[in-house]
Amino acid sequence: MTMTLPSPASPLKIGTRGSPLALAQANETRDRMATAFDLPAEAFEIVVIKTTGDNRAMIDADRPLKEIGNKGLFTKEIEEALWSGGIDIAVHSMKDMPVAQPEGLILDTYLPREDVRDAFVSPSFTSLHDLQPGAVVGTSSLRRRAQLLNRRPDLNVVEFRGNVQTRLKKLGEKVADCTFLAMAGLNRLGMADVPATAIDTNDMLPAVAQGAIGIERRMDDTSTAEMLSAIHDAPTGQRLAAERAFLAALDGSCETPIAGLAELDGNTLRLRGEVLRPDGSEAIADDRTAAITDGVELGRAMAKDLLAKAGPGFFDWKG
Repeated sequence: MTMTLPSPASPLKIGTRGSPLALAQANETRDRMATAFDLPAEAFEIVVIKTTGDNRAMIDADRPLKEIGNKGLFTKEIEEALWSGGIDIAVHSMKDMPVAQPEGLILDTYLPREDVRDAFVSPSFTSLHDLQPGAVVGTSSLRRRAQLLNRRPDLNVVEFRGNVQTRLKKLGEKVADCTFLAMAGLNRLGMADVPATAIDTNDMLPAVAQGAIGIERRMDDTSTAEMLSAIHDAPTGQRLAAERAFLAALDGSCETPIAGLAELDGNTLRLRGEVLRPDGSEAIADDRTAAITDGVELGRAMAKDLLAKAGPGFFDWKG
């Protein structure tokens, strides 16, 4: 079929959440598409959609996310708008995306991946090693909480939710001595002035798909699919295919501390995975390589073996 390009009179509608980071990701998507097809910015319309998760997060600001709901809370309304035709594409932070797709929608376009590392953020300390026993660490991530308590059980971890700006504000108010953010988010927001130190992935393996932006579309929208193919980054797609297969086989959600990272070297894919008890008392890790074409199977096999080692009840929350 002939691809139909958007125009200022008939713009392509890009759905997103309304946080500064979500808007930065939507703007990056728009700019890449505009450049690829030599179109003006006005040929695209960014549509902000407030999700159930955004509303619940404001109401239940001090409750852990696991008590409010799963990742789908932050995508439901956006995907409903996409399915009904209210928007043409949806831009997501891939680490926040459920592995299951709603019927009729597909997520098969990824922008080049940003820095995958976590950032240690503190106005007073430069690393975890500098923290004294009993220091207060703020995080809402079960993965980061479990990894931290596994390595430093002497620290006091408190709930610390909100977007990047909210968490930095809490840090300034001394609610905690330090917190964690994603380096990718800081980079995309141009926040080089934030007192942050990147954490080596050998010290803290990141969340599955951290640093990646995914673009979702209707499965039958072939014209939009053709446009998106022009901005798709194949290496990112290959890495995420392995990571998300690993996550899917583990039945990963916001209630399970799971980390995973795939890296490419020529035609070889290296996958590292880690599962942890929610209280950090035990961590089980694996590290394997395979041909890139076998990445999905590698992810599934690693998950199966880690689940066997973990045994029943490993992810049960006792906190």
